Amino acid sequence: MDLPFDGAISRYFTETAPTNVRHAIEKAGKDEILWPDYPYREEMKKKDYGAHMEALQIQIARMQADVKATAKRIVVVFEGRDAAGKGGAISALHMNMNPRSATIAALPKPTEREAAQWYFQRYVDWLPAAGEITLFDRSWYNRGIVEHVFGFCKPEQRAKFFRQLPEFERMIVDEGITLLKFWLEVGQAEQLKRFLDREKDPLKQWKLSQIDIDGLAKWDAYSAAIDETLHQSNFKHAPWTVVLSDDKLRTRICVVQKILQSIDYKGKDEKVIGRIDDRICGGPKIRPKP
Repeated sequence: MDLPFDGAISRYFTETAPTNVRHAIEKAGKDEILWPDYPYREEMKKKDYGAHMEALQIQIARMQADVKATAKRIVVVFEGRDAAGKGGAISALHMNMNPRSATIAALPKPTEREAAQWYFQRYVDWLPAAGEITLFDRSWYNRGIVEHVFGFCKPEQRAKFFRQLPEFERMIVDEGITLLKFWLEVGQAEQLKRFLDREKDPLKQWKLSQIDIDGLAKWDAYSAAIDETLHQSNFKHAPWTVVLSDDKLRTRICVVQKILQSIDYKGKDEKVIGRIDDRICGGPKIRPKP
C-alpha cells in the first residue's frame, strides 16, 4: 500500500523520533496510555463511555432546543496539538444536533483577499446569530501558535494579534455570546502513534497534511508557543479549559460535560451531566511542564 507523503511518518518513527517516544509506542499494550504524566494507565472502557455519552446526548438536545427558544448565542473554540482529538470531540458534541443552527467552522488557508483583511475579520463572519451555535475547529489562535512556529507571520503581526485579542474576545462576550475555549493536550508518543495509525488507514489519510509532517520535529517549538499563547489569553472573561487528551473517550466526556455545565438551559440535569474529572480537565496549569 502506498503511504501518504512517501511514508514520512514511518521514517520519522524509525529514524528520528526520540528514543523514549519510540520505545513507548513499541512496548505499549492495546489499551495502554503512553503518556507517563496521564493519571490513568488504561483507556476508558467503551461500554462505560457509551452509557454516559448516551445520557449526555439527551442533555445536548435539550441545551440546543433552549438555545434556539431563548435566542442564546454560543461559540466553542477547539484548539490543541495536531491529532489531539479535536475532530472526535466536535463530532461527539455535534452528532445529534440540528445542523441548521449548529455550525462547524473549519476554515481553510486564507485566500489572497482574506490575507489582506484585518486578521480577525474572516472569523467574525462565522459568529452565530440568535439561537445558533458555532463550533470552531481551530480558530484565530492559529496566529499565536502554528503561524508562529512555521514562520507564516511576522513577529510584529503576532504581537499585534496579542494586543488586539483581549478586546476582540471581550467584544464577543459583551455582545452576549457565550464563549468557551478548549485546549486539547496530547502526549508526544500518543500523537505519533495516532499519526502512524492515520498513515496506514486509507480512510483517515486525508487527515494528514504537510504541516503535520513538518511539525513532527517541532515539538519543543510548539510547546513554547502553546505556553506563551495560553498564558497571554487565559482571560477572566474568556478562560481556557485544558483537557489532557491521551484517552479520546475521556476527553469527549469532559468536553461535553464542561459545555453543558457552562450553559443554563431548560431541563438541565446536573446529576446526569456528572462531575468533571479534574485529573484531566482544568485550567492551563494542568498541562505538565517539560
